[in-house]
Amino acid sequence: MIKNVPTHIANQRLDKAASELFDEFSRTQIKKWILDGRILVNGDLSKPRDCVHENDEIEINPTKERKVSWEPQNINFETYHECEDFIIINKPPGLIMHPGSGCYDGTLANGLINKYPDLENIPRCGIVHRLDKDTSGVLLVARNEGFRNYFIQLMQERRVTKKYTAIVVGSTLGSFSIEDPIGRDKSNRTKMSVRPDGKEALTFVKTSERVGNYSILDIAIETGRTHQIRVHLSSKKLPIIADITYDPSRTIAKDSSLELINLVRSFPRQALHARVLSFNCPKTQNEMTFEIPIPSDIQNLIKDIKKHS
Repeated sequence: MIKNVPTHIANQRLDKAASELFDEFSRTQIKKWILDGRILVNGDLSKPRDCVHENDEIEINPTKERKVSWEPQNINFETYHECEDFIIINKPPGLIMHPGSGCYDGTLANGLINKYPDLENIPRCGIVHRLDKDTSGVLLVARNEGFRNYFIQLMQERRVTKKYTAIVVGSTLGSFSIEDPIGRDKSNRTKMSVRPDGKEALTFVKTSERVGNYSILDIAIETGRTHQIRVHLSSKKLPIIADITYDPSRTIAKDSSLELINLVRSFPRQALHARVLSFNCPKTQNEMTFEIPIPSDIQNLIKDIKKHS
Protein backbone atom coordinates (compact mmCIF):
# COMPACT_ATOMS: atom_id res chain seq x y z
CA MET A 1 0.00 0.00 0.00
CA ILE A 2 1.29 3.44 -0.95
CA LYS A 3 -0.06 6.83 0.12
CA ASN A 4 1.24 10.39 -0.20
CA VAL A 5 1.56 12.74 2.76
CA PRO A 6 -1.15 15.43 2.64
CA THR A 7 -0.58 19.00 3.80
CA HIS A 8 -2.30 18.65 7.15
CA ILE A 9 0.09 15.98 8.46
CA ALA A 10 3.31 17.28 6.86
CA ASN A 11 6.26 17.81 9.24
CA GLN A 12 4.98 15.21 11.71
CA ARG A 13 6.97 12.22 12.94
CA LEU A 14 6.82 9.28 10.55
CA ASP A 15 5.15 6.95 13.06
CA LYS A 16 2.41 9.49 13.81
CA ALA A 17 1.86 10.45 10.17
CA ALA A 18 1.79 6.81 9.03
CA SER A 19 -0.68 5.85 11.73
CA GLU A 20 -3.00 8.64 10.53
CA LEU A 21 -2.64 7.62 6.88
CA PHE A 22 -3.10 3.92 7.65
CA ASP A 23 -5.56 4.20 10.53
CA GLU A 24 -6.54 0.53 10.29
CA PHE A 25 -3.24 -0.23 12.12
CA SER A 26 -2.19 0.87 15.62
CA ARG A 27 0.67 3.31 16.12
CA THR A 28 2.53 0.62 18.07
CA GLN A 29 2.28 -1.75 15.10
CA ILE A 30 3.27 1.02 12.67
CA LYS A 31 6.37 1.80 14.75
CA LYS A 32 7.39 -1.87 14.79
CA TRP A 33 7.05 -2.12 11.02
CA ILE A 34 9.15 1.03 10.56
CA LEU A 35 11.91 -0.52 12.69
CA ASP A 36 11.57 -3.81 10.73
CA GLY A 37 12.10 -1.99 7.43
CA ARG A 38 8.55 -2.71 6.26
CA ILE A 39 7.59 0.97 5.95
CA LEU A 40 9.59 3.14 3.54
CA VAL A 41 9.54 6.86 2.75
CA ASN A 42 10.21 7.63 -0.93
CA GLY A 43 11.72 4.15 -1.17
CA ASP A 44 14.14 4.67 1.73
CA LEU A 45 14.38 3.47 5.31
CA SER A 46 13.56 6.00 8.02
CA LYS A 47 13.27 6.06 11.78
CA PRO A 48 9.97 6.50 13.62
CA ARG A 49 11.00 9.99 14.78
CA ASP A 50 12.02 11.25 11.33
CA CYS A 51 9.81 14.02 9.96
CA VAL A 52 7.84 13.53 6.76
CA HIS A 53 7.09 16.24 4.23
CA GLU A 54 4.18 17.06 1.98
CA ASN A 55 3.88 14.66 -0.98
CA ASP A 56 6.37 12.19 0.50
CA GLU A 57 5.45 8.68 -0.57
CA ILE A 58 4.91 6.27 2.34
CA GLU A 59 4.91 2.61 1.39
CA ILE A 60 3.74 -0.02 3.85
CA ASN A 61 4.35 -3.76 3.39
CA PRO A 62 3.13 -5.41 6.62
CA THR A 63 3.15 -8.96 5.21
CA LYS A 64 6.29 -8.75 3.12
CA GLU A 65 8.31 -11.93 3.65
CA ARG A 66 11.68 -10.38 2.93
CA LYS A 67 12.49 -7.26 4.90
CA VAL A 68 15.23 -4.70 4.44
CA SER A 69 18.49 -5.80 6.03
CA TRP A 70 21.28 -3.70 7.52
CA GLU A 71 23.33 -6.80 8.35
CA PRO A 72 27.13 -6.68 7.74
CA GLN A 73 28.19 -7.91 4.31
CA ASN A 74 31.50 -8.04 2.46
CA ILE A 75 31.02 -5.28 -0.14
CA ASN A 76 33.80 -4.07 -2.42
CA PHE A 77 34.65 -0.38 -2.02
CA GLU A 78 37.83 1.65 -1.55
CA THR A 79 38.60 3.65 1.58
CA TYR A 80 40.41 6.72 0.26
CA HIS A 81 41.06 8.40 3.63
CA GLU A 82 40.09 7.85 7.24
CA CYS A 83 40.47 9.67 10.55
CA GLU A 84 38.71 9.61 13.91
CA ASP A 85 35.81 11.80 12.70
CA PHE A 86 35.09 10.58 9.17
CA ILE A 87 35.92 8.25 6.32
CA ILE A 88 36.28 9.22 2.66
CA ILE A 89 35.04 6.51 0.30
CA ASN A 90 35.81 6.14 -3.39
CA LYS A 91 32.39 4.85 -4.35
CA PRO A 92 32.35 2.55 -7.39
CA PRO A 93 29.52 2.72 -9.94
CA GLY A 94 26.75 0.18 -9.50
CA LEU A 95 26.67 0.39 -5.70
CA ILE A 96 23.49 1.54 -3.94
CA MET A 97 23.96 3.65 -0.81
CA HIS A 98 21.71 1.80 1.66
CA PRO A 99 18.86 -0.72 1.75
CA GLY A 100 15.43 0.39 0.62
CA SER A 101 12.59 -0.43 -1.73
CA GLY A 102 13.67 -3.01 -4.29
CA CYS A 103 17.15 -3.38 -2.78
CA TYR A 104 17.13 -5.28 0.48
CA ASP A 105 20.88 -5.64 1.06
CA GLY A 106 24.23 -5.68 -0.78
CA THR A 107 24.62 -1.92 -0.33
CA LEU A 108 27.40 0.41 0.77
CA ALA A 109 25.77 0.60 4.22
CA ASN A 110 26.02 -3.19 4.59
CA GLY A 111 29.69 -3.00 3.62
CA LEU A 112 30.39 -0.11 5.99
CA ILE A 113 28.98 -2.01 8.97
CA ASN A 114 31.09 -5.02 7.99
CA LYS A 115 34.33 -3.01 7.75
CA TYR A 116 33.59 -0.48 10.52
CA PRO A 117 31.26 -2.16 13.08
CA ASP A 118 31.00 0.98 15.25
CA LEU A 119 29.06 2.68 12.44
CA GLU A 120 26.06 0.57 13.43
CA ASN A 121 25.54 3.08 16.25
CA ILE A 122 25.42 6.09 13.87
CA PRO A 123 22.19 6.93 11.97
CA ARG A 124 22.30 5.48 8.44
CA CYS A 125 25.76 4.07 9.23
CA GLY A 126 27.23 7.58 9.06
CA ILE A 127 26.08 8.27 5.49
CA VAL A 128 25.32 12.00 5.42
CA HIS A 129 25.06 12.63 1.68
CA ARG A 130 24.42 10.46 -1.35
CA LEU A 131 25.66 9.51 -4.75
CA ASP A 132 23.30 7.82 -7.20
CA LYS A 133 23.82 4.11 -7.81
CA ASP A 134 25.74 4.57 -11.06
CA THR A 135 27.63 7.74 -10.07
CA SER A 136 31.19 7.14 -8.93
CA GLY A 137 33.47 9.19 -6.72
CA VAL A 138 34.13 10.91 -3.43
CA LEU A 139 31.76 10.27 -0.55
CA LEU A 140 32.04 11.18 3.14
CA VAL A 141 30.89 8.93 6.00
CA ALA A 142 30.71 10.31 9.56
CA ARG A 143 32.22 8.18 12.33
CA ASN A 144 30.53 9.86 15.30
CA GLU A 145 27.40 11.86 16.10
CA GLY A 146 29.32 15.08 16.75
CA PHE A 147 30.93 15.18 13.32
CA ARG A 148 27.74 13.95 11.66
CA ASN A 149 25.80 16.88 13.09
CA TYR A 150 28.61 19.29 12.16
CA PHE A 151 28.73 18.14 8.55
CA ILE A 152 24.94 18.22 8.16
CA GLN A 153 24.98 21.81 9.42
CA LEU A 154 27.71 22.70 6.91
CA MET A 155 25.57 21.30 4.10
CA GLN A 156 22.50 23.17 5.32
CA GLU A 157 24.56 26.38 5.36
CA ARG A 158 25.95 25.56 1.87
CA ARG A 159 29.51 25.50 3.12
CA VAL A 160 30.43 22.16 1.52
CA THR A 161 31.92 22.27 -1.98
CA LYS A 162 30.99 19.42 -4.32
CA LYS A 163 32.46 19.24 -7.82
CA TYR A 164 31.68 16.71 -10.54
CA THR A 165 32.73 15.77 -14.05
CA ALA A 166 30.07 14.83 -16.61
CA ILE A 167 30.33 13.76 -20.24
CA VAL A 168 27.28 14.99 -22.13
CA VAL A 169 25.74 14.86 -25.56
CA GLY A 170 25.78 18.35 -27.03
CA SER A 171 28.19 21.19 -27.67
CA THR A 172 28.43 24.10 -25.25
CA LEU A 173 30.88 26.90 -24.44
CA GLY A 174 31.86 28.90 -21.38
CA SER A 175 30.11 28.85 -18.04
CA PHE A 176 26.50 29.11 -16.99
CA SER A 177 24.24 28.37 -14.04
CA ILE A 178 20.97 26.44 -13.85
CA GLU A 179 18.55 27.62 -11.16
CA ASP A 180 15.37 25.74 -12.04
CA PRO A 181 13.53 24.22 -9.04
CA ILE A 182 13.29 20.44 -8.81
CA GLY A 183 10.51 18.22 -7.46
CA ARG A 184 9.33 14.65 -7.78
CA ASP A 185 7.97 13.87 -11.25
CA LYS A 186 4.17 13.85 -11.22
CA SER A 187 3.86 10.89 -13.58
CA ASN A 188 6.80 8.77 -12.38
CA ARG A 189 7.58 8.78 -8.66
CA THR A 190 11.04 7.28 -9.16
CA LYS A 191 12.13 10.31 -11.18
CA MET A 192 12.62 14.00 -10.48
CA SER A 193 11.79 16.88 -12.82
CA VAL A 194 12.05 20.63 -13.19
CA ARG A 195 8.78 22.06 -11.89
CA PRO A 196 7.79 25.53 -10.65
CA ASP A 197 6.60 24.23 -7.29
CA GLY A 198 9.79 22.26 -6.67
CA LYS A 199 12.63 22.95 -4.25
CA GLU A 200 15.37 25.46 -4.99
CA ALA A 201 18.26 23.89 -6.92
CA LEU A 202 21.49 25.60 -8.02
CA THR A 203 23.94 24.00 -10.45
CA PHE A 204 27.02 25.72 -11.89
CA VAL A 205 28.40 24.41 -15.18
CA LYS A 206 31.75 25.11 -16.86
CA THR A 207 32.81 23.63 -20.17
CA SER A 208 36.14 21.90 -19.67
CA GLU A 209 36.48 20.64 -23.25
CA ARG A 210 34.44 20.22 -26.41
CA VAL A 211 34.98 17.05 -28.41
CA GLY A 212 33.04 17.18 -31.64
CA ASN A 213 29.42 17.48 -30.61
CA TYR A 214 30.07 16.15 -27.13
CA SER A 215 31.25 18.11 -24.08
CA ILE A 216 33.22 17.43 -20.91
CA LEU A 217 31.72 19.54 -18.14
CA ASP A 218 32.99 20.63 -14.74
CA ILE A 219 30.02 20.99 -12.41
CA ALA A 220 29.55 22.41 -8.92
CA ILE A 221 26.32 22.18 -6.95
CA GLU A 222 25.22 24.52 -4.19
CA THR A 223 22.15 22.47 -3.31
CA GLY A 224 21.88 18.69 -3.12
CA ARG A 225 18.54 17.72 -4.60
CA THR A 226 17.92 14.14 -5.71
CA HIS A 227 19.30 13.58 -9.25
CA GLN A 228 19.98 17.34 -9.44
CA ILE A 229 22.79 17.35 -12.00
CA ARG A 230 21.11 14.75 -14.19
CA VAL A 231 17.76 16.57 -14.18
CA HIS A 232 19.26 20.01 -14.79
CA LEU A 233 21.51 18.94 -17.67
CA SER A 234 18.74 16.93 -19.31
CA SER A 235 16.41 19.95 -19.07
CA LYS A 236 18.98 22.01 -21.01
CA LYS A 237 19.26 19.41 -23.79
CA LEU A 238 22.67 18.28 -22.51
CA PRO A 239 21.91 14.72 -21.36
CA ILE A 240 24.65 12.79 -19.62
CA ILE A 241 25.87 9.88 -21.72
CA ALA A 242 24.09 6.61 -20.76
CA ASP A 243 21.69 8.23 -18.29
CA ILE A 244 18.77 6.01 -19.26
CA THR A 245 16.49 7.52 -16.62
CA TYR A 246 16.63 11.05 -18.00
CA ASP A 247 17.63 10.18 -21.57
CA PRO A 248 15.92 6.81 -22.22
CA SER A 249 16.42 7.05 -25.99
CA ARG A 250 20.21 7.39 -25.47
CA THR A 251 20.62 10.55 -27.54
CA ILE A 252 23.51 10.57 -30.01
CA ALA A 253 25.24 13.79 -31.08
CA LYS A 254 24.86 14.99 -34.63
CA ASP A 255 27.43 13.68 -37.13
CA SER A 256 28.59 10.83 -34.86
CA SER A 257 30.30 8.01 -36.72
CA LEU A 258 28.89 4.48 -36.55
CA GLU A 259 31.79 3.47 -34.28
CA LEU A 260 31.07 6.34 -31.94
CA ILE A 261 27.33 5.62 -31.90
CA ASN A 262 28.06 2.05 -30.80
CA LEU A 263 30.54 3.19 -28.14
CA VAL A 264 28.20 5.78 -26.64
CA ARG A 265 25.18 3.47 -26.65
CA SER A 266 27.10 0.61 -25.06
CA PHE A 267 28.53 2.66 -22.17
CA PRO A 268 27.14 0.85 -19.10
CA ARG A 269 26.37 3.70 -16.70
CA GLN A 270 25.79 7.45 -16.61
CA ALA A 271 29.07 9.26 -17.26
CA LEU A 272 29.04 11.24 -14.03
CA HIS A 273 31.81 11.30 -11.41
CA ALA A 274 31.98 13.11 -8.06
CA ARG A 275 35.51 14.47 -8.20
CA VAL A 276 36.00 16.90 -5.29
CA LEU A 277 34.64 17.36 -1.77
CA SER A 278 35.83 20.34 0.33
CA PHE A 279 34.86 21.62 3.76
CA ASN A 280 36.40 23.25 6.84
CA CYS A 281 37.86 21.01 9.52
CA PRO A 282 35.79 21.37 12.72
CA LYS A 283 38.93 21.52 14.90
CA THR A 284 41.22 23.85 12.91
CA GLN A 285 38.72 25.50 10.53
CA ASN A 286 41.29 24.95 7.78
CA GLU A 287 39.86 23.83 4.46
CA MET A 288 40.12 20.12 3.76
CA THR A 289 39.87 18.99 0.13
CA PHE A 290 39.57 15.44 -1.14
CA GLU A 291 39.83 14.75 -4.86
CA ILE A 292 39.34 11.39 -6.52
CA PRO A 293 40.54 11.21 -10.14
CA ILE A 294 38.19 10.35 -12.97
CA PRO A 295 37.92 6.53 -13.13
CA SER A 296 39.26 4.50 -16.04
CA ASP A 297 35.88 3.76 -17.64
CA ILE A 298 35.09 7.48 -18.10
CA GLN A 299 38.69 8.21 -19.13
CA ASN A 300 38.41 5.53 -21.82
CA LEU A 301 35.07 6.96 -22.95
CA ILE A 302 36.69 10.38 -23.42
CA LYS A 303 39.54 8.80 -25.39
CA ASP A 304 37.08 6.94 -27.60
CA ILE A 305 35.04 10.09 -28.30
CA LYS A 306 38.21 11.97 -29.25
CA LYS A 307 39.40 9.12 -31.44
CA HIS A 308 36.18 8.76 -33.40
CA SER A 309 35.05 12.42 -33.59
